[in-house]
Amino acid sequence: MKIDEIVTVGITNQRETTIVWDAITGDPLYNAIVWSDIRTDVIVDQIIAKFPDQNKNHLKPLCGLPVSPYFSALKIRWLKDNVPAIKKAIRERRCKAGTMDTWVVWNLTGGKDGGLYITDVTNASRTMLMNIETLSWDPTLCRYFEIPMQMLPEIKSSSEIYGKILIGPLSGIPISGILGNQQSALVGQNCLKKGQAKNTYRSGCFLLCNTGHTRVYSSHGLVTTVAYQLGPKSPPVYALEGSVAVAGAAIKWLRDNMKLIKDVHESEHLAQSVFSTGDVYFVPAFTGLYAPYWRKDARGIICGLTAFTTKQHIIRASLEAVCFQTRDILEAMYKDCGFPLTKLNADGKMSTNNLLMQLQADLCGTPVFRSTMPNITALGVAMVAGHAEGIDVWDLEGEEVETVPTDTFLPTTTPEERDARYKKWKMAVERSLGWATGKMSDQMTGKCKTIKQSNFKMSGVIQTASLNILHCLFDTETILYVTFF
Repeated sequence: MKIDEIVTVGITNQRETTIVWDAITGDPLYNAIVWSDIRTDVIVDQIIAKFPDQNKNHLKPLCGLPVSPYFSALKIRWLKDNVPAIKKAIRERRCKAGTMDTWVVWNLTGGKDGGLYITDVTNASRTMLMNIETLSWDPTLCRYFEIPMQMLPEIKSSSEIYGKILIGPLSGIPISGILGNQQSALVGQNCLKKGQAKNTYRSGCFLLCNTGHTRVYSSHGLVTTVAYQLGPKSPPVYALEGSVAVAGAAIKWLRDNMKLIKDVHESEHLAQSVFSTGDVYFVPAFTGLYAPYWRKDARGIICGLTAFTTKQHIIRASLEAVCFQTRDILEAMYKDCGFPLTKLNADGKMSTNNLLMQLQADLCGTPVFRSTMPNITALGVAMVAGHAEGIDVWDLEGEEVETVPTDTFLPTTTPEERDARYKKWKMAVERSLGWATGKMSDQMTGKCKTIKQSNFKMSGVIQTASLNILHCLFDTETILYVTFF
């Protein structure tokens, strides 16, 4: 692939992961805090205590989100409260904060020497600081979290020409698309019409349903988020989202902590070697439960063990846990939207597990259509980047968009059977609640997975991401996408 064949660059990133840096030196002031980190747990209680009703959903009408360690505002607040260098930088008005898209764009477009300080609406909608209606930073939200608005980037649409890359071999090529990774998967799955939904199976699990230009405020534990905005003058498209904190991470836990498997790929074969879980249920609430429960006091449990339970039963139960958590979200979406989903689009590394996909169809009673494209997230951001450049490979605002080939998994169980198993799952969830009642020690939280500062040094070629080339035109032109996980 030649550089002159690249038309534009799109960036997709892990959404809530947050970094704070010095505007003068360009250096990070602390390690990035990843989306699943729970060190902000105590701050959640401090923020909720300020609300008249002490309700974690108090700010939902403004930002669409419940107060949770998951979102970026809590991470910025923790950094502000606990890192002296950041406190000083804020006082001296030289502190910048953002999600990973902001950090990457700033560096690619000049960094401390005039780099663009921007984010897009999808990432901003995950901070708890953006007004979900006006698509701008909200003074009330910033006041609750005690975060100065001057340290936040400018909010842009998901598809417009932001500026040009000024470093390395890609110098001179424009950046014209930014999407949070889950919204990018929604676009890549062509869920561009109201009522279409996708689920991405990775370390966590993220189910988004397109609600069109209507903001649907969930009363059943889901969050309202921006799906995408195709240009600064276009109206935003919204989505309902349910997030699962632990999906594929549970399989890694079985490998790394429990030593039940040697490789994650073994899980499918071993789980398939038993007919059922033997009535074993595994709730992997290692960092609490996200949607639709939003219980930070939940912790993981395995229940229903007997003298006949084997590791195969536990491994199968871990796969079923992913499916049950997905059904929790689908049930909530049905209650909020009033109509059941007729199909579920699936993607992500974990979706390559055929047994998992079949269990998902069986336990939800919904056909599952798995994308055959390994990185559908990258396709989504390439689509919006191309849209800004007027490239007509994908007509994102038209009636029909060419779909990605899929594998289909149809339900094979009866409604009575799946409902009986789901009832037992709900019993297991109830038993997982209320374990983390006090302040958690370092031994409980452990050291979070952070991104070392040395990884952020930018010199010529991007060192923090793998660059992938996507042939999105039929001739020689190419859109470059950058995926950050």
